[in-house]
Amino acid sequence: MLSQYIKESTKSAHQALEGTVVRQMKAIRSEADYADFLNNFYIYFNAIEKAILPYINTDVLHDYADRRKSDYIKADIESLGGTVENRSDIKVPEISNPLEALSALYVLEGSVMGGPIIVQMLNKYGIHKGTSFFSGYGEDTAKMWGIFTAALNAQGENPDTHPKAIEIANETFSRFGDVFNTTQVS
Repeated sequence: MLSQYIKESTKSAHQALEGTVVRQMKAIRSEADYADFLNNFYIYFNAIEKAILPYINTDVLHDYADRRKSDYIKADIESLGGTVENRSDIKVPEISNPLEALSALYVLEGSVMGGPIIVQMLNKYGIHKGTSFFSGYGEDTAKMWGIFTAALNAQGENPDTHPKAIEIANETFSRFGDVFNTTQVS
């Protein structure tokens, strides 16, 4: 199944991004710092959403409209008194079909899966506001992940498509890390 191949084949890129994100999280000392941190998510999610939009519809992922997207991140930033940064220079993978769109979305949806851990870390740092995005889908998180991976696997039934899907997912992880590496929490 493609979702498993992507998981196995992106492990290194995933761990590199995770390390970068955790290092920046550990620098959070205030709600303003957290808003800056969230801006990295907003900047990248917004750019990916624009890239995949032409290829994602209800035939590809029936519940896409219900998924956590950059508007949730924007609301969290604003609840912290921050403002979103719109940038047009963010590099994202070149997406040209529904499978590539889902392969990029794999990274974004995966970050929602890890959100509850991020909320726990933030609470440890005294941050209790602006966590709706990272709260994920609540009790439905595993179900939503299952729906997503089923859609990904359905689009990726042909094994010949797997290398490109894995390439897109790896590039999505890498370029997301680039956003964090070019901006720091104040």
